[in-house]
Amino acid sequence: MKNVPIALWLFVLCTLTAHGANAGKFTHLSGNPGLRSASALVLNASGEIIYGKDTETVRPIASITKLMTAMVTLDAKLDLDTPITITRDDRDVVRATGSRLDYGATLSRRNMLLLALMSSENRAASALGRTYPGGLSAFVQAMNRKAEQLGMRNSQFSDPAGLQGENLSTAHDLAIMVRAADAYPLIKQASTTPGMAVYPFAKRGPLNYNNTNRLLKNQDWQIGLSKTGYLNEAGRCLVMQATIEGEPVSIVLLNSFGKLTPFGDSNRLRRWLLAGR
Repeated sequence: MKNVPIALWLFVLCTLTAHGANAGKFTHLSGNPGLRSASALVLNASGEIIYGKDTETVRPIASITKLMTAMVTLDAKLDLDTPITITRDDRDVVRATGSRLDYGATLSRRNMLLLALMSSENRAASALGRTYPGGLSAFVQAMNRKAEQLGMRNSQFSDPAGLQGENLSTAHDLAIMVRAADAYPLIKQASTTPGMAVYPFAKRGPLNYNNTNRLLKNQDWQIGLSKTGYLNEAGRCLVMQATIEGEPVSIVLLNSFGKLTPFGDSNRLRRWLLAGR
């Protein structure tokens, strides 16, 4: 993948044309928010850069991948009420992570998508790819085709759950993906649902799942879309669409160390934006 920084400015130019060149309230900010994430990008609703840090470095993106998984699933217009059953083919053979969705667990495609986005359920995401027309290989091809169509020139996808380190992107490309995902009402709903109970087994009680983004419990935040991610090589990652003091912003934070660092960086960004407006 060739790194082309000029793509960021082309993206900004296109979004300014599409949304109008009205400046948002977060312009000409001074100082630095002091973020600990290795890459960061904040855009206003018109696509103007509010803050950028190492936006073109290609990095593993872990479960941020699941936003692309959801878009590809919904683009196929598959029946969301169709039941999907977890099989051994959905187990994690890369990281050997566990799951409460044991073999035989059955949920609707809609609920699998909800769990994949809200709680980052890896087997749910894998099952979405496995049951795609043409199977998993066709699904991964569709992921990469979608990335190309969106203009994500420095991105590639290799599995629907984001478990492989070959799921790669940049802060700039992920800002494009977040903007695209924001056009899907079900993705917005699923990624910001605080928690839900599902019943994947006929003779067992519910399984309760919570959202992986703790900022959704913070009354200071108005979040319209969100996804977290983590792998050793990716660090802690977080992408969001949020509204701060009435101003919609896109936030991309990649490769943070420490479980709470992306949330701390988000709060540092928010304080910086509000102090400089």
